[in-house]
Amino acid sequence: MIIAIPREIKADEYRVSMLPVGVELLTNQGHRVLFEKNAGDGSGYADQQYVQAGAEIIEDPLQLFAKADMIVKVKEPLDAELKYMQQGQLVFTFFHFAANLALTEACLAAGITAVAYETLTDPLGRLPLLTPMSEVAGRMSIQEGAKCLEKPMEGRGILLSGVAGVEPAKVTILGAGVVGSNAAKVAAGLGANVVIMDINLDRLRYLDDMMPANVRTIYSEPHAIDCHIRTSDLIIGAVLIPGERCPVLVSREMIKNMRSGAVIVDVGVDQGGCVETTRPTTHSNPTFIVDDVVHYCVANMPGAVGRTSTQALCHATQPYILRLANGNLLEMAKQDQGIANAINMIDGKLCNAAVANAHAMHAQLIK
Repeated sequence: MIIAIPREIKADEYRVSMLPVGVELLTNQGHRVLFEKNAGDGSGYADQQYVQAGAEIIEDPLQLFAKADMIVKVKEPLDAELKYMQQGQLVFTFFHFAANLALTEACLAAGITAVAYETLTDPLGRLPLLTPMSEVAGRMSIQEGAKCLEKPMEGRGILLSGVAGVEPAKVTILGAGVVGSNAAKVAAGLGANVVIMDINLDRLRYLDDMMPANVRTIYSEPHAIDCHIRTSDLIIGAVLIPGERCPVLVSREMIKNMRSGAVIVDVGVDQGGCVETTRPTTHSNPTFIVDDVVHYCVANMPGAVGRTSTQALCHATQPYILRLANGNLLEMAKQDQGIANAINMIDGKLCNAAVANAHAMHAQLIK
């Protein structure tokens, strides 16, 4: 198989979808790897490292895409990349279709086979390819939120940890999954007063036992959410329903009652976000203000720490890349429900129910 590794062109995206060792594993099994020139620069990996591992360096992205059987990326294909893609090409990356109708329609029109990192599951129903990026984003959400609380960023002018004789900030985290628990760990470590909310009581019991005393667990329901965000300095949106659009938990009316200069970091912006006023931003222009509340809604947060994120992501994706390169996709899907869950489109036909529901489309499910 010919596998292409393009350079990511999304704004401020510094990750690359394969480490040199991944190229070596593929080429040792007889596959060709085409690597776009300078694709690893943002993560600190030089072209020469990929050449030594067996990759062929390609300067022209059109040539790279034209030759490929499988394209492995980090972020969803942009218009400039979609025009290079061909009917039946397997594209393995983050797509987040449920929050992006235009992308869904464009990929269907291109006729690609879309295998999505974010909906691939393991035998226990976990999301092994989304998890490492959720860990990074959860931890980053606190450091980015803490920065946004500073007055030059138009925040409240609050130090998250406080100091002797001065109360620390209150952080409310909506969602107790991977993002939320990692955010809580960092916020608690800095000394903030932390509230983490979820509807899964078993998860809340677990975190109540595991977290330090400055973390409280609260059952998530509209009145409790409204009560806690009114008195919070930093709110972290950490809600995820695999493959689906995030439910909106914080309305525009709730935001009007928040503290002036409070900060919202909506990590789930890729899936639409859990705050009604959320819209995607970039690392170059990360924030906007609604009703005196600072919103940080960067859609590729882990991209800013490209080396860490690349290593964490590639350690998780590499075994699946090898499986996809060595096997038949439909046969694998019949034997492995986790792979079947990852297939969002086949040859331009939608086959993911959650994406279909998000856009009122019809899905042809894999049997």
